[in-house]
Amino acid sequence: MKELESIRDSGGWLKRFSHSSESCHCDMTFSVFLPPAAESAEVPAVYYLSGLTCTDDNVRSKAGAQRYAAELGLALIMPDTSPRGEGVADDADRYDLGMGAGFYVNATQAPWSKHYQMYDYVTAELPELVQSALPVSKTRRSITGHSMGGHGALICALKNPGMYQSVSAFAPICNPVNCGWGEGCFGTYLGDDRSEWQNWDATCLLEAGATMPPLLVDQGGADNFLADQLNTPALETVCREKNVTAEIRMQDHYDHSYYFIASFIGEHLRFHAKALSA
Repeated sequence: MKELESIRDSGGWLKRFSHSSESCHCDMTFSVFLPPAAESAEVPAVYYLSGLTCTDDNVRSKAGAQRYAAELGLALIMPDTSPRGEGVADDADRYDLGMGAGFYVNATQAPWSKHYQMYDYVTAELPELVQSALPVSKTRRSITGHSMGGHGALICALKNPGMYQSVSAFAPICNPVNCGWGEGCFGTYLGDDRSEWQNWDATCLLEAGATMPPLLVDQGGADNFLADQLNTPALETVCREKNVTAEIRMQDHYDHSYYFIASFIGEHLRFHAKALSA
């Protein structure tokens, strides 16, 4: 780990690191907020997975999360959304494929499979790295995310029972096998076998019997992606049918932006802090 930045923030420290990733076979960048409590003890961590076109910088500069994390004694771990750099496969004509759009899956199709192993990166490599180098708990962690990152948070929790004490999401892509963003990325990264896609879809995983830790979802009622890309009703239906402990809230008049996230990030972090202290 190479420390790139260290900024005093809300009584704690906002740091940015780079490192050579074994999963993604390139240099990766991520940010960490350490609350004041981390100066004297290990603290629980909340992983935040960002959405399409974002880097680790969007959430740390726009969501206002650090103030709440400082009060609650939570570390925030904020990875990038994809591998990047010379030699990394990309599609310069599309914002929803390639760099900035890793979709938190392990790609199986060339040339993407060499670098696009974001699922392994966020569930294994990055936690091990952070826990070995920083005062972050090895056992107490939760996960959240926005849009593509909300999809990522859901599948990470569903595919790893017991790893996360709670999961939340802002405007998640709930059923990617049935939307344009998901079909475009899954077909490219995972190939033509749609049955393989279902292993990376929260709605499909729940339908197949996967278990979910306590779940909180906020969705903006004025989100222009709601009908065509996000498919929140599919998640609501399967959670009801499978008796999943979930609070899925429609927030009238809110859109898909970071103004929406900033409005509710405090509630999400308090939700996680409660689960992490149980």
